[in-house]
Amino acid sequence: MISISELSKTYGAGDAAVTALDSVSLEIDTGEFVSIMGPSGSGKSTFLSLLGCLERPSGGRYLVDGRDTATLSDDELADLRMQKFGFVFQAYNLMPRYGIMRNVELPLIYVGVGRRERAARAEALLRRVGLGHRLRHKPTELSGGEQQRVAIARALVNDPAVILADEPTGNLDSKAGHEVMGIFQELHRGGKTIILVTHEPNIARYAGRILHFLDGHLIREEAGTT
Repeated sequence: MISISELSKTYGAGDAAVTALDSVSLEIDTGEFVSIMGPSGSGKSTFLSLLGCLERPSGGRYLVDGRDTATLSDDELADLRMQKFGFVFQAYNLMPRYGIMRNVELPLIYVGVGRRERAARAEALLRRVGLGHRLRHKPTELSGGEQQRVAIARALVNDPAVILADEPTGNLDSKAGHEVMGIFQELHRGGKTIILVTHEPNIARYAGRILHFLDGHLIREEAGTT
């Protein structure tokens, strides 16, 4: 599914240039659960951003299902993001003035899905992540763990093949964090590809494969438990 060769990302130019990712090569198969670990500044979040086509690499090659992303226009990359990837972030990125149903529906509004279908999909996903009793609430009325569940439901609403999660348990206590990871495990068992950035070893071990980054390099791999 994902094939990466000598992928690099540099910010700035000349003496001010900073290399965030340096010549990373690997493949991630359909249905894998992969964790990415490393200290702050190691390149792990930059790598996830490149995987999700939120940025373009400075060098190297990135193929998704055989398509070379370097050949795609900005509009084609946006379509690929919408169709292929769901994003979950540490800060939830929910709209506080909207209810959680509306938050989950938002990606469907952008692609023109009708109101009735939007509502049906959003409700089904919120029930799937254990929030059927909270459908009429706003994000500010929920706990951190519940807000992250809303974010996961929103990431799933377009039925993407790949979930990209950047420190999804970083703002949660240990109980809520493990509940969220249980949802990711269920999604993985259902066939989703999960690629997750974390600095917590106990969270990384939920994956079947753990990638360790340092100073922009992929320095080693190890097996997880999934």
